[in-house]
Amino acid sequence: MRNYSNCLLDPSDAAVVIIDHQPQMYFGIESISRGTLLNNVVGLAKTAQAFKVPCILSTVEAQAFSGMLCSKLQTVYPDIVPIDRTCINAWEDVKLKRAVEGTTKRKIILAGLWTEACVTFPALSMLSDGYEIYVVSDACGGVSREAHYAAIRRMTQAGAIPVTWQQVMLEFQRDWNNKSTYNAVMTIIKEHGGAYGLGAEYAETMLPPKA
Repeated sequence: MRNYSNCLLDPSDAAVVIIDHQPQMYFGIESISRGTLLNNVVGLAKTAQAFKVPCILSTVEAQAFSGMLCSKLQTVYPDIVPIDRTCINAWEDVKLKRAVEGTTKRKIILAGLWTEACVTFPALSMLSDGYEIYVVSDACGGVSREAHYAAIRRMTQAGAIPVTWQQVMLEFQRDWNNKSTYNAVMTIIKEHGGAYGLGAEYAETMLPPKA
């Protein structure tokens, strides 16, 4: 059996699925700062955009209960209409399943709310259908730290691979000499990279430009 954990992610062979980053779902988050969570998922979305990785957005009961997709996330993809569902397991929604299948990608980078339900259920289902699942742990949130980490452990035991959003970005970039995405990556770092972003800004102001 191939050990996928030893295979680096490649933007040409991956798709990003972001599930239920909606206001009502944020209200229940206790495993991570809500501001940090939103920062991270927007950073992930911008990373997918910078590397031309297909990104599928989904909501649950947007009109009836959970609200629209968070505006900072929707702004990254203003032309993508999120796939709204009633089912908790997004993989049981025909439209979302067809959208994922339509990308033809087998490596799915998954982020969403809540970790213990709307992330775990599709992750397990997609693993069962032969997909390679990478769960972006810091772009997911649960109703408690225990709920979040128990879900991450369950998915990992089933074969999913836990990652973080900056890890995905740097894995895609791979080489700082990759100039086609360098500027976009540095912009994302400065906007969403926390202390790392501040360091990048400092370096730009203090170091002389390259000749």
